[in-house]
Amino acid sequence: MTGNEWIRAFAEQLGLEPLGDDDIEALLDLAGVAAHASERIAAPLTCYLVGRAGMGATEALAVARQLGGDAAEA
Repeated sequence: MTGNEWIRAFAEQLGLEPLGDDDIEALLDLAGVAAHASERIAAPLTCYLVGRAGMGATEALAVARQLGGDAAEA
């Protein structure tokens, strides 16, 4: 099973719509910002917090980039 297949199946099991390409890209970028601005463990936990906050991936990425500083956008 590919990563995309797993995510799609997991979303279905949770009763959620599959992630769109834009959300996938934003979440992966968000995880990268979190990991590079601190420690690797911050990546999955940051994405979890976004879900708990009910925030969109793009909006959360903007917040993370502010917190991580300009270097996080590279």
